[in-house]
Amino acid sequence: MTREYLKKAILTSRSDEGETAKTVRQILSDIEIGGEASALEYAKKFDKYDGNVRLTPDEIEEASALVPQKLKDDILFAHDNVRRFAEVQKATVADVEYEINPGLIAGQKAIPVTAAGCYVPAGRYRHIASAIMTVTTAKVAGCEHITVCSAPQPGVGLYPAIVYAAHACGADKIMAIGGVQGIASMAFGLFEQPKANIIVGPGNQFVAEAKRTLYGRVGIDMIAGPTDSLILADKGADPHIVATDLVSQAEHGYNSPVWLVTDHRPLAEDVLARVPGLIADLPELNRENAEAAWRDYAEVMVCSDREEMAATSDEYAPEHLTVQADDLDWWLGRLRCYGSLFLGEETTVSYGDKAAGTNHVLPTSGAASYTGGLSVHKYMKIVTWQRATREGSKAVAEATARISRLEGMEGHARAADVRLEKYFPDETFDLTANG
Repeated sequence: MTREYLKKAILTSRSDEGETAKTVRQILSDIEIGGEASALEYAKKFDKYDGNVRLTPDEIEEASALVPQKLKDDILFAHDNVRRFAEVQKATVADVEYEINPGLIAGQKAIPVTAAGCYVPAGRYRHIASAIMTVTTAKVAGCEHITVCSAPQPGVGLYPAIVYAAHACGADKIMAIGGVQGIASMAFGLFEQPKANIIVGPGNQFVAEAKRTLYGRVGIDMIAGPTDSLILADKGADPHIVATDLVSQAEHGYNSPVWLVTDHRPLAEDVLARVPGLIADLPELNRENAEAAWRDYAEVMVCSDREEMAATSDEYAPEHLTVQADDLDWWLGRLRCYGSLFLGEETTVSYGDKAAGTNHVLPTSGAASYTGGLSVHKYMKIVTWQRATREGSKAVAEATARISRLEGMEGHARAADVRLEKYFPDETFDLTANG
């Protein structure tokens, strides 16, 4: 490739995985052994909260009453969009039955997991939208029990809008406990909730490591790193909008990469000139995050043509991918590696993050090269089944016996043999490995 870097990242998004993993393993072990008492101790230490963990119906009602009606309307608008899109997604998975050979029938069945645990971050930012995204999809998938865990405000409790969103979207239990202790509570079935079959939702490096450590004992949506975003823009793109979109994603965190890829050098230079001013205009916390992310992790690249731009994007496999370029259908057909795609100036990652309907829990750190984001499908097991008539089992029994013996698996072969002997006692079969 001949791409040119007008700005190159100083750092790459890597946490101190060794120390984080060690800390997380110890906390998980303590809570598994010590149960609720240990979870409460860690909640007191890290959440700085010793109030009621398991919200009662009255507490949910009281918190919901504190949410302004306009915000409730916005939450319900987003919930409705996410729900309707999730229902369309679910409709793409159907139970099927197919007769492979006469008398040999196989099928597929989609079964939702019983219990889902949804983690909603509430540290640096209060992620109301994460409650909408995770709970709504679990509900549409058909999970029988949905628990939400979120970090309480020290000495106060859960942020009321998170409580309202979780409840409105269908959560069965809402827990005021965050971090590793929240993940552990869902995984181990503490505080009178069933053990989660799957745990989903974003979080900091400790939450991500807890999910990684528990994976196998429970399912997870993905192991999430810092959020990342890439914009593909040509000469027709609006440099102010491009720069604003980059800054909007850089505010996620100090280590959140943002990338601009273009085939028009003047656009790249214009965007580079605009970004510092846009960052300086942000509120303090947002500004600090965006400044660090832009300084240390952002990249601006100039490519020779749109094919090289697309190839660069696929190499980076961004979590969020925006196209502000001509011929959007070409880009939609060409691009292959992304978590979620935003086509045209008229949409933006912020829409997807909050209210458009597609899910914002997406693969990061290049994982979009092999997986997609959270959907109803993540909460569903696609299982298979088969049945056969005696005549229908005949050919498959013969093949099974011979293949098994060639592999050296005599027990498998005899499971086929006994059926042939029982169902077809008057027939002779050559079931040797060389038959």
